[in-house]
Amino acid sequence: MLSDTGRNNVLPLARHQHAKPDSMTEQLAITVPDKELHAYAGHPIKFLLRYMRHRAFAHCMVFGAVGGAIGCSVLSSYGIRHLVDIMTATPQGSSSSPVWGAVGLLIGLIIADNLSWRVAGWFASGTFVAVTGDIRQDLFRFLTGHSPAYFADRMPTSLATRIATAGNVSFIIENMLAWNVLPPALNVVLSVTLMLSVSWVMGGATVITAAALCFLMFRLAVRGRSLHGLYAEAAAGLEGETLDVMGNIALVRAFGMRWRERQRFNALAQNEMGQRLKSLRYMERLRMVHAALTAVLTTALLIWAVLLWQWQQATVGQVVMVITLGFAILHGTRDLAMSLVETIQHNARLSEVLTALLVPHDMPDAEDATDIAGPVKGDVAFRDVDFSYPGGAPVLSDFDLHITAGSRVGLVGRSGSGKSTVLALLQRLRFVQAGKILIDGQDIRGLTDDALRACLSIVPQDVSLLHRSVLENIRYGRPDATDEQVRAAALAAGCAGFIDAMPEGFQTIVGDRGVKLSGGQRQRIAIARAFLRNAPILILDEATSALDTESEEHVQRALERLMVGRTVIAVAHRLSTLRNFDRIVVMQDGRIVEDGPPAQLEQQDGPYKYFLSKQVTHA
Repeated sequence: MLSDTGRNNVLPLARHQHAKPDSMTEQLAITVPDKELHAYAGHPIKFLLRYMRHRAFAHCMVFGAVGGAIGCSVLSSYGIRHLVDIMTATPQGSSSSPVWGAVGLLIGLIIADNLSWRVAGWFASGTFVAVTGDIRQDLFRFLTGHSPAYFADRMPTSLATRIATAGNVSFIIENMLAWNVLPPALNVVLSVTLMLSVSWVMGGATVITAAALCFLMFRLAVRGRSLHGLYAEAAAGLEGETLDVMGNIALVRAFGMRWRERQRFNALAQNEMGQRLKSLRYMERLRMVHAALTAVLTTALLIWAVLLWQWQQATVGQVVMVITLGFAILHGTRDLAMSLVETIQHNARLSEVLTALLVPHDMPDAEDATDIAGPVKGDVAFRDVDFSYPGGAPVLSDFDLHITAGSRVGLVGRSGSGKSTVLALLQRLRFVQAGKILIDGQDIRGLTDDALRACLSIVPQDVSLLHRSVLENIRYGRPDATDEQVRAAALAAGCAGFIDAMPEGFQTIVGDRGVKLSGGQRQRIAIARAFLRNAPILILDEATSALDTESEEHVQRALERLMVGRTVIAVAHRLSTLRNFDRIVVMQDGRIVEDGPPAQLEQQDGPYKYFLSKQVTHA
């Protein structure tokens, strides 16, 4: 529980470096660095092999034990042959020791076979799950390294499902390699070796036939890869659309669009099912072809083995072994071919996921990026900055603005004048195309992302809250803060009262994006988060524009306390919120057309006085 503390316990402004990662973060080992991950887009086999090499010993134990089990299983055919030949040559009723020696050999092979499978299963249960965790952690880390522009062009919910899909599909592929691909492959190789000891002709013919059959099935499987890829894409799209609708269900109901969304979902589901049916039917056709060929070849091998016995070219034990091995080879090729087909199908799904996620970061840290030098004062300067959005006209040209540490500056202007772009560039949500943005004389392009974020606190118009408790959402500004520090920040932001009145106080879950809270409550929690963040530069992006008069008063009082001792840069359409600021910068078409104290600009015949008169007229 949080203990009560007074308003005087608000954290003093700290000139700090960026926060250190918490202990949980430090424990997460980076398997593949971000700068290498994007090279695996579209290369699922190389991607998975990288993670298998990372846990090489455990994988060697799994596949080595499987190999040992298959070796014992195939050698059991030799043990049976050996036992049959000895029993055939020994008079019935004899207690000859060679018979029991052959029995002991066969029993040993059977025991070793079963134990090897258990060893493989024990190591696989931990190793394959660990690889799944490695992959998900790396993909999540890489995905969160993308800029907001990446997410604006894609459906975030679909990207989230792809992370889970990558882990699940990798787990399936590893299991198939261990239990469905490697066993029949080794079975065929070892069986052919034993068969060659009986008849070079029969063994050679079996080898050629099995190889041809595997090659045929593999080629046919590869031809169906596009079908599996289309199914993977349709499945990911369906999952993303479903999550998107669920996340916006209030909007769907508000506009009476449930019927249309159901129709849309049904169409997407039908498309996904159609693509899946094509993928499965293609696999079934491959199985039919293989089944027919296997039946013909098995019959031919059986007849051939019996003829060798009739021609006295093979003993009864050898005939039994040849037939057993022949069946194992032909059935092994069937299992191997079908497993490869399914592996290719899952491989296509993994390829689609990696292609979607592993797009190179468009705003990475510079190779020589550093932390900011010394305590941060909060001096901000834009020097000769040029910027335009992709495919659009220039938004800022030769833009210059200097904001001294500790001053309050408001950005004013019509929509499209470049105010929000200035804030976005300062937060490095976009890169400038020319010029520099400096904090305390250091180019923000030369700072690590964490170092830059530690300099800034943001209170936006549309507050982002996680589906977690109030306590966790406030503490998001500083993960290592104590409960008392969280309460102090809440008291300073004027939100401790309504939080305590909630059913579970600070432990109350705020709902998806804070849906259980009012707009004013969300804003004050964002202000409490900024208090706790304790950064020297405060960005206010229309922080009160969407509030009613009473909520705005509460929020404005909290903001006044928050702004003390900080460099403040605010965008506001309500000019009354900027009256106590040191400067007002009026922007028009990406240029500064007025700059000065509010009282001075009110006396001049310029855009600011015009905007002010319009708001007074409509008040």
